[in-house]
Amino acid sequence: QLQLVESGGGLAQPGGSLTLSCTGSSSIGSIYRMGWYRQTPGKQRERVASVVTPDNINYADSVLGRFTISRFNANNTITLQMNNLKPEDTGDYFCRAKFSRLGSKEVWGQGTHVTVGT
Repeated sequence: QLQLVESGGGLAQPGGSLTLSCTGSSSIGSIYRMGWYRQTPGKQRERVASVVTPDNINYADSVLGRFTISRFNANNTITLQMNNLKPEDTGDYFCRAKFSRLGSKEVWGQGTHVTVGT
């Protein structure tokens, strides 16, 4: 069973940058979609960015132009480069693996927390 471990969260100042990483315990090469999701208190978990292939990437409007998702199948890793961070980016960030386009099988990581503030 694939397990996902996130890292890289922490405290950043507004306008600053952080890079989150998600590493799988086994190969992610056959995983259809890998993504990053964010949850803040009182709100539903929202998709921040997801990647199928380099030509098939989606971003939430709120992070477009500031965040970059990358996928490294050889290292079983995806990353989320977050630039120009804003206080509203604060939250728990989760990595998700969706095994196939039409199927429901998925795996989530435990999350890493990001705080943007002074």
